[in-house]
Amino acid sequence: MTKDEVKWANPGALGLAGFGFNTILLQIHNIGLMDSTIPLIYGFFWGGVAQIIAGIIDARRGDTFGLTAFTSYGAFWLGLSFGFLMQWLGLITMDLPGLAWLCIAWGIFTGYMTIGAFKVSFVHIFIFASLVILFFLLAAHFFGALPAIIPGIEGIFCGASAVYASAAVILNDKYGRWVLPIGLFT
Repeated sequence: MTKDEVKWANPGALGLAGFGFNTILLQIHNIGLMDSTIPLIYGFFWGGVAQIIAGIIDARRGDTFGLTAFTSYGAFWLGLSFGFLMQWLGLITMDLPGLAWLCIAWGIFTGYMTIGAFKVSFVHIFIFASLVILFFLLAAHFFGALPAIIPGIEGIFCGASAVYASAAVILNDKYGRWVLPIGLFT
């Protein structure tokens, strides 16, 4: 690297935190432990905008997987939050079968992203595989086959794994050693 080249930081900590904490908050809301709209308000910013920024930085770093994951899930959070905002304003109605099919589409996308995670780390595999399960459990819930507590609890584990990965990126970078292992495959 020449002195004129800029070294980009690892955006994984930001993107994983935005995804993880927003997923946890939304699932806490979904299982009825909070009535607040905070999860979807922060879904616009931390879940949406912050993840898209992380994806753009990954693109600059040449990471197609990171670009696709962070910008896609950032767009997911923006779309979901915007949909609920439009519903709260009385402009649209988000029907349950529509949400179920949305979850199925995202489950399929996340399925092939899980295959890509096998080239990253064990923690990434866990995050993506648990997200596939979450999307299909949510689809079953929206179709009326499951109570919200089942995908809610599973989603908390999914979000917590992303929070762990975010913490690992930060701590491992700052301490220059593996403080929190993620099971790299390289």
